[in-house]
Amino acid sequence: MQTRTLGRTGRDVSVIGLGTWQLGADWGDVDDADALAVLDAAAGAGVTMFDTADVYGDGRSESLIGSWLRANPGSPVFVATKMGRRGPQDPAEFTAANFRTWTDRSRRNLGVERLDLVQLHCPPTAVYSDDAVYDALDELVAEGAIAHYGVSVETCDEALAAIARPHVATVQIILNAFRLKPLDQVLPAAAGAGVGIIARVPLASGLLSGRYGHDTTFADSDHRTFNRHGESFDVGETFSGVDYDAGVDAAREFAGAAPGFVVDAPGGSTTAQLALAWLARIPAVSTVIPGARNPDQAVSNAAAGSIELDDGIDGLVRSLYDRSFRSAVHPRW
Repeated sequence: MQTRTLGRTGRDVSVIGLGTWQLGADWGDVDDADALAVLDAAAGAGVTMFDTADVYGDGRSESLIGSWLRANPGSPVFVATKMGRRGPQDPAEFTAANFRTWTDRSRRNLGVERLDLVQLHCPPTAVYSDDAVYDALDELVAEGAIAHYGVSVETCDEALAAIARPHVATVQIILNAFRLKPLDQVLPAAAGAGVGIIARVPLASGLLSGRYGHDTTFADSDHRTFNRHGESFDVGETFSGVDYDAGVDAAREFAGAAPGFVVDAPGGSTTAQLALAWLARIPAVSTVIPGARNPDQAVSNAAAGSIELDDGIDGLVRSLYDRSFRSAVHPRW
C-alpha cells in the first residue's frame, strides 16, 4: 500500500482509505458485527485512514470506529470525522459553542481525548469565508480537543476559499472519473499550499464498479433510491450528480477499455479497482476513501493501492468525461 502525507496534518496515511458512511446509514442495513469486520479487513489490508462523520447513523459510525479502536490499541489508523450537519444549515449555527458541543460528542463516540481531524461537513457556502469560523477552529486546536481541521465541500469555489486559509489542513471533495473539475484549479492550488486532498465518492456511488445495469434497484433506505434527484441533500453526493443511465453506459465503456492500461496488478484487477487506482496515481490526491459494506470489498478496494497504470488511461477518462458528463456536471459543482 502506498502512503502519502495528508496535507498540513503531517501524518502519512494510506493512499486508499475507508469511507464509513455506509456503516452508519443511508446505504441499507449493516449490522455491528459486519461493520466491525469491515474495519478489521481494511486495517489488515494496510488501510490507515478511516473517514466518518457525526451524522452517519446519528453517531453510529463514529461509535463503531471507537469500539474498533479500543479493541486495537496502538493502531496507526488516522480517523477523520466531520461536524456541522446536526442542526439547521444556517451560517449562524457555525459558532464556537456549537463546535465545542459537536466535537465533544465525537470525542465521546470515538473514545479519544483529541480528534485527529475534524472537517466542516459541507456547510453553507458563506461559512467558508467567515473569519470567526476559523478563529473558533484554531481555539479548539489550541485547547487540544482537535489536532487538525479541514473542510468537506460540494463545489470547487468552496474548496478554493478554504485552501486560502492558513490553517486548513485538508479539503475533501468529490473526485472520480465522472467528476473531473477539481483537476482544473483545486488540486494545483492545494498542492501549492500544502493542503491535503481527500477524494470522496470515488466510484460515483458504485457506478464505476461496472456492476450496475439500467434496471438495477436499491433498497428504500439507500440514498441511491431516496436522493436520486436531490430530495434529501445535494444530488452531487448520489451517483456524483450524473444521469444514472448515462453513468451505466460510461461505466461499461470504462470497464471495457481500462484493463488495456494496466502495467502491473498483483492479483489481477476489477473495474472498481482500476477506477480507484486511476485516482490514486494523481500526485496531489492524498487519499481516496471508497466505502465497503463487507470485508471482501474492503480488501479489494485496498488492493487498488498497489496497481500501476499506464499514462494513457488519463486520455480514456478525459474522453469519457468530455463526451458523457462535462456539459451537465462541470458548470454545476
